[in-house]
Amino acid sequence: MDDVKSQGRRVYRPTGGSLSVKPTGEASGTLGVRAKADEVLDTVAAAVESVEAASEGREPREFKDRGDRNGGRGRPRRDDRNGGGNGGHGDEPREPRAPREGGASVEITHLQQIRDMSNEDIFQLAEEAGVKDPANLRRHELMFRIVERQDRNIVVRGEGCLDIVPDGFGFLRAKENNYTGTPEDIYVSPSLIRRMGLRNGDMIQGIVRHPNPGERYFALVSIESLQDMKPEQVRHRPNFDKLTPLYPTEKFTLEDSNSKDRTGQVIDLVAPIGKGQRCMLVAPPKAGKTMMMKAIAHAIEEKHPEVTLMVLLIDERPEEVTDMERSVKGEVISSTFDEPASRHVQVSEMVIEKAKRLVEMGKDVVILLDSLTRLARAYNTVVPSSGKVLTGGVDANALQKPKRFFGAARKIEQGGSLTIIATALIDTGSRMDEVIFEEFKGTGNSEITLDRKLVEKRTYPAIDISKSGTRHEEMLFSEDELQKVWILRRILQPMGIVESMEFLLDKMKRAKTNADFFRSMNQ
Repeated sequence: MDDVKSQGRRVYRPTGGSLSVKPTGEASGTLGVRAKADEVLDTVAAAVESVEAASEGREPREFKDRGDRNGGRGRPRRDDRNGGGNGGHGDEPREPRAPREGGASVEITHLQQIRDMSNEDIFQLAEEAGVKDPANLRRHELMFRIVERQDRNIVVRGEGCLDIVPDGFGFLRAKENNYTGTPEDIYVSPSLIRRMGLRNGDMIQGIVRHPNPGERYFALVSIESLQDMKPEQVRHRPNFDKLTPLYPTEKFTLEDSNSKDRTGQVIDLVAPIGKGQRCMLVAPPKAGKTMMMKAIAHAIEEKHPEVTLMVLLIDERPEEVTDMERSVKGEVISSTFDEPASRHVQVSEMVIEKAKRLVEMGKDVVILLDSLTRLARAYNTVVPSSGKVLTGGVDANALQKPKRFFGAARKIEQGGSLTIIATALIDTGSRMDEVIFEEFKGTGNSEITLDRKLVEKRTYPAIDISKSGTRHEEMLFSEDELQKVWILRRILQPMGIVESMEFLLDKMKRAKTNADFFRSMNQ
């Protein structure tokens, strides 16, 4: 037999026999001390058990000694670090793992179920699911734990708007988070994006899986619906930039005969808005532009339910965002003034890409933007400096993307339209705002100008009739209506701003609709 010395031990390896180890030298002394210590601990533990049993009036439990560390009398050692007490692959089968306590009562089939919950509801659901220390976990971590603890046979679905990053992969952003990046987003792999021909702004719903170890997001496994259609039906859709733009020919009806507010009725007369219009609402501070945007939104929702309405609020006050969300049924996306300029830019780009994808499917979309001036300011902040600065501190390249946003409004010959009604600020005392307005002044095909003199006299809507109008309005009016609108403008032209609006509102009191108003002009 071979005699080998290794680490203070003499190993005898007989031919055909099993390996046996006998302690020698210093190692033998160390093991002896440890064995003595184990025996002392066992004796103390047995004594404590006897005292406790006597005080409780019961028989003492049999105490099992620790056994000697080299192998014989105690509990068996684990000989496989990845296995169980029987060595991982022993003869005795391992007992099956008990189900997680509370996991059976949790059944989340869609991530939107958790997103719609308040923090208190999610915390309570996590406790019911048996999540440990839910108070120390963040919202997205609670989502992971809740979904992880439910039955693996339950299929979980998720949805969102696709945002493709420069690295090639993407995320499904939630509208509840204004399409900004959060840990609750769903990861979309580059291979899935290429295989399905996905684009920025696609609304996707599909099956998701729980994050694997080392991953931080839910992952999209398969797509069930794309733009509310089957993925196969969307594969050969056209590209927005290659669609043919035309002048608007179908007018939005904004008047409301049941309301005392004449905003929609005046706009239909002075500056009609059609599907595919690129309208700029020029307003000084405190001129009622927000109220006018809200009135336009309500009219479109009531008169044109087939239209997809989106309200984009950039750099606005938080209370105005809440007021708009509660009063408008359409989708309200916001980035308030306390958010960084980069977020303003990211939110606006997500909204315009989503709108383009809808137009590619032949749908009519309306975006109400408040305000275009502040969006241009945000781009001026984040754009890399080109070294060429215009008057007012505007970078020469800063207005390229805001113009691309505003210029996306168009009527499509193949079907569908994108209408953008954006506010532009003037008389703010800022030279930059004046430069931005001048740059955008000729880009729209409809303009509504508000005047502060009318606001000071509390005359609403505060529209300057002489400065408001629509290009090619003959394509939105009938021949008879067009002639009467021209006659009306000739009558109002010699009057001042305040007198002309008061005269028009006085005549409108006798007519509930513009049709009645035109008939009264014949009398």
